[in-house]
Amino acid sequence: MTRIVEANFLTSCTSEENMISEGMSEVAFLGRSNVGKSSFINLLTNKKNLAKSSGTPGKTRLINFFDIVYKNEDEKFLTRFVDLPGFGYAKVSKSLQEQWSKSLNHFIVNRISIRVFIHLIDARHPNQKIDNDVREFLKSIKRDDQKIIEIFTKTDKLNQKELSRLKKDFKNCIFISNLKKTGVNKANEAIFGYLFN
Repeated sequence: MTRIVEANFLTSCTSEENMISEGMSEVAFLGRSNVGKSSFINLLTNKKNLAKSSGTPGKTRLINFFDIVYKNEDEKFLTRFVDLPGFGYAKVSKSLQEQWSKSLNHFIVNRISIRVFIHLIDARHPNQKIDNDVREFLKSIKRDDQKIIEIFTKTDKLNQKELSRLKKDFKNCIFISNLKKTGVNKANEAIFGYLFN
């Protein structure tokens, strides 16, 4: 089984200042504020407080980097997770939101090291315009050497009928529950499989 055996915080940057150099393959995590992005990274890495969430949704504007070691059989593989700021809900002026958005878009489009985009979507709200816009944006900028993986969070909040419908409507996605710890192996296999197989 493929699993993460080491995960360490490396540094925080803004999208334009003090940016860490490129090189190692990176996995970028995107999601609207309050989607459970930090909790999901902690679940993937099996480290409870590795990624820290802000008390105010949308407030955090830093890009956080984590060094990750996957183990498959007896071999270890190095990669890097990039936790991007959540979008939406930020209680700031519209002009500042636009400035953040422009800066973050520039980072996403021009960061050569990003090989995988993880787009996290709240299972309770699968068709929000903001997520549809992100989906189309990622498709429009994706290079041939990049992959987009859509992952639905908070599936434990759905009843069986709602979950079955979601899986029917989004057949090629991954469905996870931090509470029940379901879907984590599938997510790690998908990331590892694209980067290293």
